Amino acid sequence: MPATGLKRLFAAIGAYAAHPGAREAVANTVALVIVSNQPFYPLYLYWAVSPVIGPSFLTFLSTPLFALVPAVMRRNSKLGRSLMLCAGIGNTLLCRFVFGSASGVEAFLFPCLMLAVLLFRSDERLYAAGFAALGFGAYLLPVDVMGGPLHLYERQEYVALQRLNFLSAASLTVLIGWLFVQRHPDIGRSDETGKGRPT
Repeated sequence: MPATGLKRLFAAIGAYAAHPGAREAVANTVALVIVSNQPFYPLYLYWAVSPVIGPSFLTFLSTPLFALVPAVMRRNSKLGRSLMLCAGIGNTLLCRFVFGSASGVEAFLFPCLMLAVLLFRSDERLYAAGFAALGFGAYLLPVDVMGGPLHLYERQEYVALQRLNFLSAASLTVLIGWLFVQRHPDIGRSDETGKGRPT
């Protein structure tokens, strides 16, 4: 793709992720980062864990939800932020079904819990508490309820899969913190009232 085509593509993605609200813009950016990384997950799995990557393709079922976050955010901020968290927690549960709890995929609940706390203002504490409770509930959900996994990996492969999932979840958590602190320093006391922000 020519350089001008790439510039247009990135400009279009940037425009799609843009939002006047700082929290909303963070959620949009995180959602699109996840969308851009999901197609590579089978490759990471192949290189780091095992050539058996078929089960990982089911994780693409959540990709449209993440991709829709900025569009929904423009219509309704709370709904968009809620969709972001539902997609994140739902994708973690889906991966738990696909790979089993031995994969350590529950580590992705940490960035979900972080977003639950950061995406909602002080007058939206009920939403924050509700999604935080949903995240903890997803972790505490009995393994037997989920069924699976779709493929039993070897012990050393599970160790590698745990490492891959931990590094991915940790990187996502760091990205979320960096976006809030560096890219949107205007998230502060003036933002807590929600004045001038879309709902």
